[in-house]
Amino acid sequence: MIACTTGRPLAAVGAVCALLIATATVLTGCQDSSGPGPEGSPSGSSGDPGPAASRPSALGTEFLAVDECSSRGRASFTEVPCTSERAAARVTARYDGTVRQGPACPARTDFVLHVSESRPAVDEDGDGEVPRGYACMRNLEPPHPGDPGRGGGPRTIVGDCVYGAGRGEVRETACDGSGKRPPEYRVSSAVRNRSACPAVTQLYVTLGGARPIGCAVQVPK
Repeated sequence: MIACTTGRPLAAVGAVCALLIATATVLTGCQDSSGPGPEGSPSGSSGDPGPAASRPSALGTEFLAVDECSSRGRASFTEVPCTSERAAARVTARYDGTVRQGPACPARTDFVLHVSESRPAVDEDGDGEVPRGYACMRNLEPPHPGDPGRGGGPRTIVGDCVYGAGRGEVRETACDGSGKRPPEYRVSSAVRNRSACPAVTQLYVTLGGARPIGCAVQVPK
């Protein structure tokens, strides 16, 4: 997961926001948090790699619509009944277009699945196309990398931990120290502007949305 820092209280740093692609198919990276989902609760991901969802299904009128489920395979993600033993993740939100242009996924999203355009033999409405878009996915069972402090998911939220990555950028890592890098700061609250952050704030992290500023404090070593 990647967070975009707007600088330390006494040393302003230009915001930097990077987009990581774990593979050419599952999208991760710094995502604007202006879309639906609880405020102060994805930006980026530490990676839940997997292939694109491009196979249509007769299970619903839309491929991977909200509340539908997918299996997880090495070659593709396939829509399956949520009661199936193959079901691995549920769609919590579904948008057309690209992640950069569309709404942000809800908080606690575990990973974002890119749905590519294709011309399959069978599709949801008979026009021979699956629209380009993306599905916000939540694993049916733990682990949930999108939960606060877990070090993954497409958004940085309150409770997440980050470490300095240089050039005004911070990246998310697990708060319990199980990640590749130890945590340096924890996002303790989300506010509308910097002046609303507590006096103990040591780092400002860009979250986006109605409360776009994350107030972060140093994690004790």
